[in-house]
Amino acid sequence: MTQTDSAPSDPMLPDPTIARLSAALGDLPRRGPPPVERWNPPYCGPIDMRIASDGTWFHDGAPIRRPALVKLFASILRCEPDGRVVLVTPVESVGITVDDAAFIAVEMAVEGDGDHRHIAFRTNVDDLVAVGPDHALRFAQDEAGGLRPYIHVRRGLWALVTRALTYDLVALAEERDGWLGLGAGGAFHRIAAVEPA
Repeated sequence: MTQTDSAPSDPMLPDPTIARLSAALGDLPRRGPPPVERWNPPYCGPIDMRIASDGTWFHDGAPIRRPALVKLFASILRCEPDGRVVLVTPVESVGITVDDAAFIAVEMAVEGDGDHRHIAFRTNVDDLVAVGPDHALRFAQDEAGGLRPYIHVRRGLWALVTRALTYDLVALAEERDGWLGLGAGGAFHRIAAVEPA
């Protein structure tokens, strides 16, 4: 995690945390994802492709070892209104299995304090997202009662925040109106209700 404490920044300026994470990617070519939300191809059924809960992609039961291929597939993912996750091209869409989240948030940058704090994440496929209205932060509990934070990446697809970054997020938490949560991107993100003493 990278953190810098400073006064609230001008909302009209580019997000400084995104700029820091982007700089860490170096000279890698950066292109946005294809406009799959505008494509309306026929659904051709499911294929034997799965994203495991640790972010590993599998095809026909074997892990996909080429990061460039995983990034290509990730760029054409879409979550349909019925919750089905598909790979979509202009001519067809096919269903895949996602065990938990489509992505994993593997790096975080933080700047500022309170609701005007900037928090940005880099995913395992190098998406850069800043917590805000388009990239909500939500917290869930797993079956064992553990905390599982997620950041919305795009098109109804979420990234699970790694355990190490979860500890960093919780370290930023504060109590407000009976809730433990953290301020970022102009809002207070609730983690859990505070139990009365």
